[in-house]
Amino acid sequence: MIRCEHIKRYIKRIRNTKRKTGNRKMNKKDTVVFDLDGTLLDTLEDLKNSVNYAMTQCGYPEHTLDEVRRYVGNGILLLMQRAIPGEKDDPNFDKAFTLFKEHYGKHCNDTTKPYAGIMELLHTLKENNIKIAIVSNKADFAVKELNAIYFKDLIPVAIGEKESEGIRKKPAPDTVIEALKQLGSTAENSVYIGDSDVDIETARNSGMDEILCDWGFRGEEFLKQHGAKIIIKKPDEILSLIGIE
Repeated sequence: MIRCEHIKRYIKRIRNTKRKTGNRKMNKKDTVVFDLDGTLLDTLEDLKNSVNYAMTQCGYPEHTLDEVRRYVGNGILLLMQRAIPGEKDDPNFDKAFTLFKEHYGKHCNDTTKPYAGIMELLHTLKENNIKIAIVSNKADFAVKELNAIYFKDLIPVAIGEKESEGIRKKPAPDTVIEALKQLGSTAENSVYIGDSDVDIETARNSGMDEILCDWGFRGEEFLKQHGAKIIIKKPDEILSLIGIE
């Protein structure tokens, strides 16, 4: 467990560190930390199906893919709060949340797949001795399961939401700090790659440069409105940005 005192010291240190932003330039990196949903994997259909299973079981109307797209990004608790009309105060919330978790645990890989170019990118990063991790607000069990299915020999560290252990979820830096610790890396030599405003905040709270991808759940205009400096359209653009020719 990461102690609060350690987090506070870390944040104070990184906020006093000058970081380069904009112009698609950054220092050469030896570590890449990825978001999962909307960045490495297209998980939206499976998430929608599990949300709608819980909704129908509790007598609520189903949600469209675009609606669920807007709900994701802050963990499954907030996903279900946004999906249920009465949010957490709804008398059926606990039942619906449990149904969602049970269904998603069994069906998190029905239609999920890596985005085009992701596997090639990860192999190239590994060949260039780049350290890689996943840090996600998805439930930790699902992050580890999907990493084992798709990236077992490529990504050694995969961390999901672990607030029950006292580790705050993104955009707090806790899970990123834990990933860097496991990899033996520093924030200065690392880059965070994601697809949402949560990922922008996470990178900055962690003292890291960020790269945002426009193929995920939010899109280029949304990312620009939330202050993204570097937005890419294809995974292989990451290579030159971190110093791999």
